[in-house]
Amino acid sequence: MGSVSLKIGDGTARFNRVTLCSSAVNILMLFSVLTTNLFALYAFTSAPKDHQNHLLHNTHKNISLISEQVALILRQIDVSQKKLAKMEKEILGYESLDLSRPNLAKELELFLQHHQLPLGKDSRTGITEMVASVGHSCEKSVDLLSQYMTYKASGPCPDDWSVAQKLILRGCEPLPRRRCFAKSAPKVGISPFPFSLWKPVSDKIFTWSGIGCKSLGCLNNKKISRDCVGCFDLANGSENLRFVKARSKNDFLIDDVLALGNGGIRIGFDIGGGSGTFAARMAERNVTVITNTLNIDAPFSEFIAARGLFPLFLSLDHRFPFYDNVFDLVHAASGLDIGGKPEKLEFLMFDIDRILRAGGLFWLDNFYYANDVKKSELTRLIERFGYKKLKWVVGEKVDAAAGPGKSEVYLSAVLQKPVRV
Repeated sequence: MGSVSLKIGDGTARFNRVTLCSSAVNILMLFSVLTTNLFALYAFTSAPKDHQNHLLHNTHKNISLISEQVALILRQIDVSQKKLAKMEKEILGYESLDLSRPNLAKELELFLQHHQLPLGKDSRTGITEMVASVGHSCEKSVDLLSQYMTYKASGPCPDDWSVAQKLILRGCEPLPRRRCFAKSAPKVGISPFPFSLWKPVSDKIFTWSGIGCKSLGCLNNKKISRDCVGCFDLANGSENLRFVKARSKNDFLIDDVLALGNGGIRIGFDIGGGSGTFAARMAERNVTVITNTLNIDAPFSEFIAARGLFPLFLSLDHRFPFYDNVFDLVHAASGLDIGGKPEKLEFLMFDIDRILRAGGLFWLDNFYYANDVKKSELTRLIERFGYKKLKWVVGEKVDAAAGPGKSEVYLSAVLQKPVRV
């Protein structure tokens, strides 16, 4: 199903105010109708007997007028409710794609059409038709979506993965399926597992379109993110020392964290896992880890796959495609701070809690504190979940990119999810 990104600090608050106002207006209208009827009834029953015949004569006329007024009020309420529904769609940005829009790609129209089941209603699910699943935010990027869906059916797909990623980053997720053949580069020099975990690979096996650098050497000379500095150099850099040799008190060793799980760590999920080194170290210890990543400024997904690991091409705005309580461990670093919005971080934390089993470990690895406000927000958020703090370290590290002598504050923690009944 499509995902919904709510602007809690803005849109929802305004919608709540509109809803409360509408409810008050509706109550006031109904109160006026009831009051009018009560006064009419009182006037009729309290009148002298010689006037009651006259009042009885006018009663039918009054009732008719009151009925007309009630009907008018009900129509006004109905109009108000329709206006509120429209305002809700505008506030939340939730609109369905208009297939009558000019210049819409024919493949997109075909994909979005409802398809009736050939044998009618399905007895198990109750559905009668198949409906395409497309993120509702695609409506805001329909021109870019139409560009993505413009291709020759049964022919080669355009080299436009960067367009797909732009749509995903704008909340247009999931994307529609396409009827074309994706471009594939020959994967020469791929080593068998587990040698593939640390053996360097050729630049030729990656797709470099839409990326500034055209080689791994170029990437290793750049700071792609806080968690990826030289992270594609598996032989000569510091990447092969991560999680097995600490460089600061915030760096937890992987064996120490696994020991906290009492042998119960079998499958894990790494959020924003860079080049896949965390998953590689876990694989050496017979722990299967799925690495969530996007190809932001580098071919992360292809590189992780070349190491014999499982990349999941998914933005953090999307609900994780996993069932509840399935992972023994979830690992995340500074990539957890999506967009710097506390509301988005709160939704993300609840989704992490959903997929982590009771007794499982949440490893927050060198999360960057931009300021004291962010520190207090994250601390309060974590405390709401009632996790047991197995490790909790706040420390400073010098960041050469931030300037000489400048240090930054980071939090590392290992938290255990409680049992909830």
